[in-house]
Amino acid sequence: MNKRWQSLKQRQLSAEAQARVKKRVEAGLEELTLRGLRERMALTQAELGQASEMTQSELSRIEARDDHLTSTLRRYVEALGGKLEVTAVFGAQRVKLTDA
Repeated sequence: MNKRWQSLKQRQLSAEAQARVKKRVEAGLEELTLRGLRERMALTQAELGQASEMTQSELSRIEARDDHLTSTLRRYVEALGGKLEVTAVFGAQRVKLTDA
């Protein structure tokens, strides 16, 4: 089931949580772990769980892993209001990988 961020945030995140996410996204992000990213957005696992339709324990396991499926990362990032992009780097050349 693929849901759009707009419908998720309007239905499941409080106005305060939406404002925190927007503020953090606009500030830009650096290299972070998934947990660091969530914390930087000032969201709890419970709040993110509502937006991503995952349980807190699922999110805890995802954040503890060091190997992820792209679909899991996409779902996590989209629940935070972002878009996942995968880039391969070959020296100075950067190639954005797509799903098509």
